[in-house]
Amino acid sequence: MKTKKIKSYQGPAGGWGALASTTRFVFGSKKPAANIRNLLRANQVKGFDCPGCAWGDEQGKHFSFCENGAKAISWEATKKLVTPAFFRQHPLSQLQRQSDYFLEYQGRIEQPMYLNRETDRYQPISWDDAFALIASHLQALEDPDQLELYTSGRASNEAAYLYQLFGRSFGTNNFPDCSNLCHEASGVALTQAIGVGKGTVTLNDFDEADAIFVFGQNPGTNHPRMLHSLRNAARGGAAIVSFNNLKERGLERFADPQSPIEMLTPKDSRISSHYFCPRLGGDMAAIRGMVKCLLEWDAEALARGEAGLLDRDFIEQHTLGLDAYIAQVAATTWQQITEQSGLSQAQITQAAAVHAGAERVIVTWAMGITQHKHSVATIRELVNLQLLRGQLGKPGAGLCPVRGHSNVQGNRTVGINEQPDTVFLERLEQHFKHPMPRQAGHNAVAAIQSMLDGKSKVFIALGGNIAAAAPDTHVTARALAHCELTVQISTKLNRSHVMAGKEALILPCLGRTEQDMQASGSQFITVEDSFSMVHASEGVGKPKSPHQRSETAIVAGIAQATLGSKPLDWLALADDYDRIREHIAATIPGFERVNEQLQQPGGFYLGNSAARYQWQTDSGKANFGADALPASLIPEAITNRAQGMLSTLQTLRSHDQYNTTIYGMDDRYRGVYGQRMVVFMHPDEIKRRGLKEGDWVELVSVWLDDTERKVGGFKVVAYDIPPGDVAAYYPETNPLVPLHSVGDGSDTPTSKSIPVLIRKQEAERII
Repeated sequence: MKTKKIKSYQGPAGGWGALASTTRFVFGSKKPAANIRNLLRANQVKGFDCPGCAWGDEQGKHFSFCENGAKAISWEATKKLVTPAFFRQHPLSQLQRQSDYFLEYQGRIEQPMYLNRETDRYQPISWDDAFALIASHLQALEDPDQLELYTSGRASNEAAYLYQLFGRSFGTNNFPDCSNLCHEASGVALTQAIGVGKGTVTLNDFDEADAIFVFGQNPGTNHPRMLHSLRNAARGGAAIVSFNNLKERGLERFADPQSPIEMLTPKDSRISSHYFCPRLGGDMAAIRGMVKCLLEWDAEALARGEAGLLDRDFIEQHTLGLDAYIAQVAATTWQQITEQSGLSQAQITQAAAVHAGAERVIVTWAMGITQHKHSVATIRELVNLQLLRGQLGKPGAGLCPVRGHSNVQGNRTVGINEQPDTVFLERLEQHFKHPMPRQAGHNAVAAIQSMLDGKSKVFIALGGNIAAAAPDTHVTARALAHCELTVQISTKLNRSHVMAGKEALILPCLGRTEQDMQASGSQFITVEDSFSMVHASEGVGKPKSPHQRSETAIVAGIAQATLGSKPLDWLALADDYDRIREHIAATIPGFERVNEQLQQPGGFYLGNSAARYQWQTDSGKANFGADALPASLIPEAITNRAQGMLSTLQTLRSHDQYNTTIYGMDDRYRGVYGQRMVVFMHPDEIKRRGLKEGDWVELVSVWLDDTERKVGGFKVVAYDIPPGDVAAYYPETNPLVPLHSVGDGSDTPTSKSIPVLIRKQEAERII
C-alpha cells in the first residue's frame, strides 16, 4: 500500500516528474517493449490516435505524446486479462463493494460475459447468443424510444455513425452521450451565437496569437499537449491570461520532457503572464467587467478623435444585437461584478488591458466553464467579448472550446445527437431510402430519469462508464438496475458493469492501439480533434484475446441481429470500413471524398463556417447575447434550506486520472500522494470553520428536494483556492450532484457549482 502524504510540489509541470511517471506506467503494464513501440506510433502518420484527449496533433514531431497519453496507452495495453475464472472467483455483490481503481486495474476483458442473477456471477456467452439476446429484448419493446443508446467520446467516427444509423433505423433519437455531461453548453452557446457548435481556430492559430485567454481548465493534467502550444506561444511573445479557480502548476510553469535543454538545466517556461482566481461561477462577471472596461476605453478614444477599440466594420457587417447587449453591460454595476467574480476592479482592468492591446486574441475554455447553471450565458459572454473586437475568422484569433475525450467532437459531427436537425435526417432518408424518426430523443439526464421511471427498458453503452460519470450516483445506479437489459461495450471492467440491469452483457472490444483485422484486411478508423481535423488511426498491437471485436463489428452485429439487412447489409459494412466512410461522405458535409482525403499525411480539415463569416444562425449573422448576470451564484431557495455555512464544491480530476479512469492514487502537481479522499480548502476557510489541516470531514449537498446526498471520510488539505470554494475528486463526489441540478439551456450537470455543508468527523470513515 502506497504511503499517504501531502507534500507541496515545487517543480514545473512536465519535467523529470512526467518522465518518471511515464516510465513507471510503461513498465508497470508488464509489456514495456510493446508500449514503447506504441508510444512511438502515437499521433503519427500510419499510427494510431492517442485514446486520451482531443488536443490536435503537431505534425512532424518524432514524439507526439504526453504523460497522460502514455498512461492511457499503457493502461490499455496491459498484459492482465479479466477471464471467466475471475468472475467465478468474484460474485457481483463482492465486485460492487470494490473501488473504481480496483475494477479497472484487473485488466482487459477477455470474452463476452452474461450476468447470471441466480449465481450472482458473470459467465461466458458466445457472440451469437449475445447478439440474439439483445435482439430479442429490442424486438419485444413496445416503443423504440424505450431504448437508450449511450456513447463515449472514444468511439470512432465509423462506429458512431453506424451506431446512430442503427438507432434511427430502429426508430429512436435517444442518443445520450458523454458530451451531455461535459461540453454541451459549448455546443448550445456557440450554435446560438455563431451558428456552429465548434471552435473556430486551428492549432496553427496558437502560433500567431498576441494573447490567449484560458478559462476554467487545467491542461497540465487534462490535456498536457496543450502546454506545448501555450509554451510556444508565450516564447513567441503572446500574453497568456489564465482564469481558473485553483492555482494549477501547468498554467504557471512547464518543462518540456522532450526538450534536452529544459530537462538538463534548471530552465523551464513560464506559461501565464497573468493568473486570476475567480469564485466558482464568477467567470461571467469577470468577462462582463472586461467588456465594461473596453466599452469605456472605446468611448474615451472616440471622444479624443482617435480610432476606437471596437471593430465597427465587423460589427456592422456581421453581427446583430449590439445595442441590447451594451444596455445590459451598462446596467451591470461594478459592485455586482466584483462581488460575483471575487476579483477586484483593478485585476479585471488589468486583464482587459491585455485584450485591448492585442491585435489577435484566442479565447479558450473547458469544463470549469461548462458545468454551471449559467454556463451557456457565460460562453455567450466570451463570444460577445470576441465579437466586439472582430476576433474571429483571422489568423491567431477565435474561439476554442477544449474537448475531453479524443473523439467526442467527431461523434457529434457524424450524428450522435439526441436533437438532430431536419436537414441531417432528410439526407439519411434520401440516401438509405428508409424513414428516420423526427421526435427529439433523450440526453443523458433525461435517459437516466426515463430508466428510473421504468419507461426505458434497454440501455446499450458504446464505451464509457455512465455509472461513474453521471451525477447522483445512487440514483443512476437505481436507474440502470430498473432496465430489463444493460449492455456495456468495453475494454476494461468498470463501475457500470457492476451496476447492471435485470439482465446484463459485457462485450469486450478492441482498443485504439490494437490491429483491427476484418474480412477485407487491416482496418483504420477516423477521429476528429478539437480543431476539426479528421485523422486516420490504425492500431499496431495484436489484440489481447481472439474473442475481442472492434466496436464497429459489435455495432454491426447488434444491428444485423435486430433489423436483418435493413436498410442495408450491416455485416458487409463491418467487413470494410471504407464502405462506412462512403456513406458518411454521402450524408455528412465536409466528408466528401473522405477516403481520398485521408491519404493526406495528418488528415484533413473539415472547416468551420463561422471562421469563414458564414453565419448559420436564424438571423444569418453572429448574435450578441444580452444575458443578465445571475442574481446569485447560489440560489436563494438553496441558501434558505441550508442549516449551516455553505461552501461551493467543484468536482475535478487528479493527475493520475482521465475522466473516470483512475490510473493511480497520486496527484503530483497538487501535492497529494497515495490517496484520493481529500477536500481542498483555503487556509482562511479552514480556520473560519474551526477546522485544521488533516481533519476528517463529510460533505452534504443542499438541493431543492428531501433526498440526503452525503459522502464522508475526506481529509482537509490547504490549497490556493478562493475562500468559500472547495474542491474534491470525482467520481467519489458525484453522489453529491443532484440529477436535475443542470445548466440552463444545456442540461449539463452543475458539477462545478454544488452547494455543500462541511461537517467534522471524528475519524477517517466512509459514509
